Amino acid sequence: MSRKSLAAGLCAAIVLILLGYGLYRAGMRAGQSRSMSSDEQPASGRQAPQRPGDIDPQTGKRILYWHDPMVPAQRFDHPGKSPFMDMPLVPIEEGGETAGTVEISPRVQQNLGVRTAEVTRGRLAREITATATVAYDERDVSLVQARANGFVEHLRVRARLDPVHQGQPLADLYVPDWVAAQQEYLAVQELRSPGAADLLEGARQRMRLAGMTDDVIKAFEKSGTVQSRFTVTAPISGVVAELAAREGMTVASGAPLFRINALATVWVDAQVPESLAPQVRPGDAAKARTPALPGIAFQGQVSAVLPDVNPTTRTLTARIELANPKMQLLPGMFVTVQLAPPAEKDVLLVPSEALIRTGTRSVVMLAVGEGRFRPVNVEIGSEDGGQTWQPPVGITPPGLPGVSYQDVLLRTSSGRMRTPRPRSRSTYGRKYLPRPASSGSRGRSRSWSSPFFCRA
Repeated sequence: MSRKSLAAGLCAAIVLILLGYGLYRAGMRAGQSRSMSSDEQPASGRQAPQRPGDIDPQTGKRILYWHDPMVPAQRFDHPGKSPFMDMPLVPIEEGGETAGTVEISPRVQQNLGVRTAEVTRGRLAREITATATVAYDERDVSLVQARANGFVEHLRVRARLDPVHQGQPLADLYVPDWVAAQQEYLAVQELRSPGAADLLEGARQRMRLAGMTDDVIKAFEKSGTVQSRFTVTAPISGVVAELAAREGMTVASGAPLFRINALATVWVDAQVPESLAPQVRPGDAAKARTPALPGIAFQGQVSAVLPDVNPTTRTLTARIELANPKMQLLPGMFVTVQLAPPAEKDVLLVPSEALIRTGTRSVVMLAVGEGRFRPVNVEIGSEDGGQTWQPPVGITPPGLPGVSYQDVLLRTSSGRMRTPRPRSRSTYGRKYLPRPASSGSRGRSRSWSSPFFCRA
């Protein structure tokens, strides 16, 4: 009895399984046929989904793909809602202005504080401020040497950096070699022979060869007294930069005794960054100020840009000559120099805050109308007064407005401006609000920005 019931139950189970499979297959066929009929004949009032290559009925242009303006690198082959943000995907059309643009509603622009400014033409008055130090004018140096072998009997200037004026006595030298030459001249002068004049000129020439100056020779001829001592005087006014003489020392002919540097003109060596060095040229006007002399500005001009780059500071030296009649500027003083290169004539000017510098390129966002903004690569020149000189690359027609990126740049606690890093996908769609200062950073400003324009 048990075997018969077991066999009957097994047969009933097999029948149920076969019946269920048959019903599943019948349902699948019915669903496939219904789907094919709906695709071939869409219902009235229902539009077929768009695909890449279809014509947009609103613009009449061919659709290439769809993308999220916040994640332009991700492309989609069908319309719908963005998986990154709660917004519909935007179609990119062939040859249209929509490609690469970002559309922002007026309400969102007002909330973000987006401002526009026109690209204009004008003159960019550039000014370069650099630090500098005062140095001696090495072209106005005088070296005082011993004209003959002798001894230093008396030293009148005894320390370095002592100020001297032109013609001031510096030292008294005793020169034995001059005595013999002068006695020979006196002996020839007493001769009454017909050739005495030639001999007298020869004796005078030997005194010059001994190192006697014309003034000393004239004084000797006038007095007739042998001059064995010679007073060395300062040839120019200035300061004694080097002092090599001491009382009682023996000096040889040609030995340096003093080196005098004049202070009527001084050099100011301004350290200019190598990125700004091409803008500085010899002859440019310069103005120097020093904290030691408040309220006084020294006018001068660039005399040379030295062909040498400091490997530590990456700066070039711009040499400026300044007149110093009152000797107020002293070597070693710290000064601030303002260089004024000639202004560029009739150039395109872009607001500096509208530039996005990524490190490899510079981008501005151009307003193309109806709330759409298009990124454009540009090449920039010098910058001054919030305006940047833009060569005619990227933007050629003036009057084309660009987006102000005041809300895009992040202001750190140090006050510097930097370009924000792109957020990861997981952060898109969140609300970006200012974070309150934590307990560990009380009193410091937190950086935040709008979620728009993070990528160009």
